[in-house]
Amino acid sequence: MSMGMASVFHISTTDPLYVASWAPHSSSAYAGTCIFLIILAALWRGLFALKAIVERRWVDQALRRRYIVVAGKPRESERTSQESEGKGVVLLTERGVEEEVRVVRSKARGVMPWRFSVDLPRALMVLVISAVGYLLMLAVMSFNVGYFLSVISGIFVGEVAVGRYTQMEEH
Repeated sequence: MSMGMASVFHISTTDPLYVASWAPHSSSAYAGTCIFLIILAALWRGLFALKAIVERRWVDQALRRRYIVVAGKPRESERTSQESEGKGVVLLTERGVEEEVRVVRSKARGVMPWRFSVDLPRALMVLVISAVGYLLMLAVMSFNVGYFLSVISGIFVGEVAVGRYTQMEEH
């Protein structure tokens, strides 16, 4: 019974990658395919780092939206709590001191609200990360030792290059 695909690791420089027409016919074409896999795997780790950076930026923006500035004199009960918390601020403009303002912070929620400008790009990033991950998985599932080592090497290179930018939860 022939399955057409090896189920054990093997060394072959003519295994097709993704489509039948992408079958290296020389050792230099095989090396080029392995270099492509190294770059693709490093890019995959870079996408994780990019997602972590953008996620932090989105959280910072959401936290900044929780504050509002209220003008006017604080009441006596608020004045004592502001002095202890240091939330009273004097608004300074070109003409000098304008008025006393206070910064009011809204209550923190466990989950950020749904925003089209955040959740659509996040979903697209996860889509791309998943697609690249599945392409790498298919390369490894060819059981070609060179392809496997190329993917592992690319993940290592990508992690060394941009691993410090990813969040701990994503490892």
